[in-house]
Amino acid sequence: MSTIFHSAESRGYAHHGWLETYHTFSFARYFNPERMNFGVLRVLNDDKVVAGEGFGRHGHDNMEIISIPLEGTLVHEDSLGTKGTIKKGEIQIMSAGSGIIHSESNNSSTEPVEFLQIWILPKHRDITPLYDQRMFGRLEKTNTFKTIVSPDIDDESLWINQDAYISIGEFTVDKEYIYTMKKPNNGLYMFIINGNVKVEDTVLHRRDGFGITEKSSIKLEISKDSTILLLDIPLN
Repeated sequence: MSTIFHSAESRGYAHHGWLETYHTFSFARYFNPERMNFGVLRVLNDDKVVAGEGFGRHGHDNMEIISIPLEGTLVHEDSLGTKGTIKKGEIQIMSAGSGIIHSESNNSSTEPVEFLQIWILPKHRDITPLYDQRMFGRLEKTNTFKTIVSPDIDDESLWINQDAYISIGEFTVDKEYIYTMKKPNNGLYMFIINGNVKVEDTVLHRRDGFGITEKSSIKLEISKDSTILLLDIPLN
């Protein structure tokens, strides 16, 4: 078994006036050769965009890009003809494939929007670009995980071009949960959106990250009401 701990305070940080952002892995002007990725997980950004601002039109290719609004509403527009909004409770995914151009902005003229942006390296390159989003709302059950992204085309999650499973769970204090990896050779990266969680003798707090490999299951011990993001992903 191997583990890695990324405290919230150790992340890269930038403030651009219109954007305040924290980078778990190397991104833009933040470069740390020891934090380039965790398996196929390349980017995990924690972004806050001020009212009326956003990311202008820009391009991506050969990347799976997932956006998870935490507060507020994003406006999305892309070269596939997609135009709409994504709010808390909805999840967005783009398979950039052979190339896509898009923009994202804050839909509010008064309040900031906060969201997680995740980039995952694809399984197959140069596929036809795809876009999808889905409303998951509040999780149907507490003290369990809901899979929001997976490679299984027939389930209720959003499809991804990778053997990756992304789940979110809401847990109440003093609960325990055993999570079993979806595939035997996958690693697990955990990101604490809110709360306190103990895993493998490490106590994780708000916005901490924790990676684990060479283990088929883990036990989570919840010491405070918590919202947890899990990325069950290939390591190469």
